Amino acid sequence: MKRIKVIATGGTISAHHDDRLDVRNYVSGHYSGEEIVASLPELRRFAEVDVEQLSNFSSTVIDDCHWVLLKERVTAILEEEGYDGVVMTHGTNTLEETAYFLHLTVPSEKPIVVTGAQRPFSGLSTDASMNVLNAIQVAASSEVSSCGVLVVLNNEVWSARDVSKTSTYRLQTFQSMDTGPLGTIDPDYRVRLLHHPVRKHTAQSMWANESFDALPRVDIVYSYAGADGVMIDALVATGAEGIVIAGTGAGRCSPLEEEAIERAVEAGVVVAMSSRVGSGVVIPIDAYAHIPFVTTDTLSPQKARILLKLALRQTKDVATIQTYFEQY
Repeated sequence: MKRIKVIATGGTISAHHDDRLDVRNYVSGHYSGEEIVASLPELRRFAEVDVEQLSNFSSTVIDDCHWVLLKERVTAILEEEGYDGVVMTHGTNTLEETAYFLHLTVPSEKPIVVTGAQRPFSGLSTDASMNVLNAIQVAASSEVSSCGVLVVLNNEVWSARDVSKTSTYRLQTFQSMDTGPLGTIDPDYRVRLLHHPVRKHTAQSMWANESFDALPRVDIVYSYAGADGVMIDALVATGAEGIVIAGTGAGRCSPLEEEAIERAVEAGVVVAMSSRVGSGVVIPIDAYAHIPFVTTDTLSPQKARILLKLALRQTKDVATIQTYFEQY
């Protein structure tokens, strides 16, 4: 039987409210990972499970330091302690960002699964229990080795690169509009994969064997009708090394933002153009051929920020960084 380590970090999956019908005013961090796992004796059918409580708070608290700590801990669990897989419980607000950072930095081909819940553990008809159970099933499955970091909720398996939270409260919140789920967990207890990730990740990533102290500052600017570029100028003045533009449509911005981007590039800031629309590719267009910035392919702004943070550890050359966005 596979040995799986559960790393508990808090979030809605750990939350409580005295009223079982209140699924909005709960407080994260009430239940420990041990308590959640102990409530699921059915887990013994699928794996030998140990629990480690790393933190117990809302995922809105997560920052770069937590990512680095999680990368180091997951790596040690898989490579030094000999576990067959890791499941991480995490708040859903920033779950996709933590998952993608680990997807780019953990040097292991063993299963790494991140899960959470849309309803608190105390809530009526909570999804917490089944999501943990499904995540353990996936981490213990031979089907998912070498797939990178996976996100499992609502009986579906998603690649950390592609999935995003798309709804505030609905159980089907995690979606990937362009690629769909990698697979499903079905009532016969089987994990069925439909396809595999093709971009570089985990053991194949150029950042897999790096140790991290601090990551470069990269911020996101959300474009909108009438935007004047003041935020871009302010971020340059603050010392941002990179800026991701959540552009309109297929990666466009206002004329005043365009002028601010040119000033940012002249100041040595690397700018990446993404889109705010939630799906589709952002690629170079003639209208911006005079500005040396990166286009972000199909990555969301929040994930483009993570890749740009890592890229800036290697280089500030825009052409080289562009190749990273095509490979990862």
